[in-house]
Amino acid sequence: MSDSNSDNAEPPVLYELRGSAAWITLNRPAAHNALSAEVVAGIADGLRQAGEDRRARVVVLAGNGPSFCAGADLKMVLARDPDAAGARQLSAFLRSVSDLCAAITRHPLPVIAAVHGNVVAGGFELMLACDLVLASEDAAIADGHARYGMFPGGGGAIRLPRKIGSNRAKYLLFTAESWDAARMRDCGVVNEVVPANELRARVQGLAEQLATHSAAGLAAMKRVVEQGLDQPMDRALALELAECERYAGGSGDFDEGLRAFAERRTPRFTGR
Repeated sequence: MSDSNSDNAEPPVLYELRGSAAWITLNRPAAHNALSAEVVAGIADGLRQAGEDRRARVVVLAGNGPSFCAGADLKMVLARDPDAAGARQLSAFLRSVSDLCAAITRHPLPVIAAVHGNVVAGGFELMLACDLVLASEDAAIADGHARYGMFPGGGGAIRLPRKIGSNRAKYLLFTAESWDAARMRDCGVVNEVVPANELRARVQGLAEQLATHSAAGLAAMKRVVEQGLDQPMDRALALELAECERYAGGSGDFDEGLRAFAERRTPRFTGR
């Protein structure tokens, strides 16, 4: 979590379609993009817009200013009423963050996190919910909750061990250490590390690369990967086969890919 400074006069979250990529950008740079109720709602609205926009093929989650996201807005948390109503207010906020991270994971489009600067606590959990993570060389990434006696509520203690195993996950959770982007790449949290001045261009390039593939096919792959993790092997394989049959039988993209292969041309996918 992070303390916050005064809010930016601009909207706390920006939405922009760049080519085939829907960019959702946290826009509280003075507060290191600390998560407020407005920021959480803004990201959720951006996800909804991307899901409804037929031109969008990929979602990018990024942040303006010196940091991607330094966690929840501690001023908001500390300002809550010290009674049952305040406890309910905090619980509702934590649930909204958890619901947002789940919405990222369930989103039918691939979601790329473009992270830089400080990525801590709630920002770390947002990043973990994304499908792919590209980080600038200056990124400092940590769960961070344990440092101040706090607890992850956005899925950090669940998603992290699924990505890197329980042993390393417990080390990061218990110590609250901050690791640089290269170390996070080496343990499997980050996919690519790039120079800071090249991050957004590289993310856009990757988004456009993914956009050349079948959106329906990628959505099916995403469902199988996420749902199959918690299944026994036989059920997971059955899930994969069922999705494959559904995609082959119900998507024109499958037949278009076969025709393009036979005709030695680039496929023109239209399914979503």
